Amino acid sequence: MDKNFQRKDLLGIRNLSADEIKTLLQTADTFRDVSRREVKKVPALRGKTVINLFFENSTRTRTSFELAAKRLSADAVNISVSTSSVAKGETILDTAMNLDAMAPHIIIVRHGSAGVPHQLAKVSRASIVNAGDGSNEHPTQALLDAMTIKEHKGEILGLNVAILGDILHSRVARSNVHLLTKLGATVRVAGPNPLVPNDFCGLVNNGLTICPTIEDALENADVVMVLRIQKERMNDAFFPTMREYSIYYGLTKDRLKLAKSDAIVLHPGPMNRGIEIASDVADGSSSLILNQVEYGLAVRMAVLYLLSGGNENKEQ
Repeated sequence: MDKNFQRKDLLGIRNLSADEIKTLLQTADTFRDVSRREVKKVPALRGKTVINLFFENSTRTRTSFELAAKRLSADAVNISVSTSSVAKGETILDTAMNLDAMAPHIIIVRHGSAGVPHQLAKVSRASIVNAGDGSNEHPTQALLDAMTIKEHKGEILGLNVAILGDILHSRVARSNVHLLTKLGATVRVAGPNPLVPNDFCGLVNNGLTICPTIEDALENADVVMVLRIQKERMNDAFFPTMREYSIYYGLTKDRLKLAKSDAIVLHPGPMNRGIEIASDVADGSSSLILNQVEYGLAVRMAVLYLLSGGNENKEQ
């Protein structure tokens, strides 16, 4: 196991050190070219078992973790919660303990309630990876965002990053604020007032600024990260209509001109085109949204590899 990363689980970015984050990113960089080969597989996790346990819908994250496990030569098992014993009334804890009794090496968990992966980590011998828990954290998304930024900007230290949109419900925003500020970036967040907590993450004045308008956040930004409007998590009316949101808070080409001329645009997906981001921005020359997907696979390979303890026989 890498001396700079000796954790059993990956539950969030909040408790990681800058050195641990850098180790994860450096390891991901070594796996990046595997997916570009004709034979997209290395034997690093041969004999290991990885379980995907997703209680929420997912395309990118679930597929990415499954491919990451297979490209490391692990056995990947997907659990469909709708057809599992959870649908019969079994508790999440009992499900996890039963899976643990089968001796998997890593269990990847996504759940709509904050803290579920942390609870499972306390009872499981397997390593637990948080693939998103409620509005709390999404650590691998922040890592792949950081990898994308580093690849195209060279360094995170000193960058101005604007995060726009539904901050309140975004686990992506929380993990990114923790990671980017730990690595020396300045982060500015903005969105409709009800969707921006007054003391977001407790990091105000610690590398994080809450801006009154998205125009303020965009001013001279090196990186612009647009968040999805999470309608499924909204029980109240946080803004009048989607049309008004698009008019006042959507990222358009004109608004993007406030950022630096070489600014890059990120989005964790799935996108609501024409609402939080205009199609000509999402598909424009500044957009690295598909690059994020590519780097996500490398990041998740790195996470599985490091949690498994590493392997001296890993092929490069």
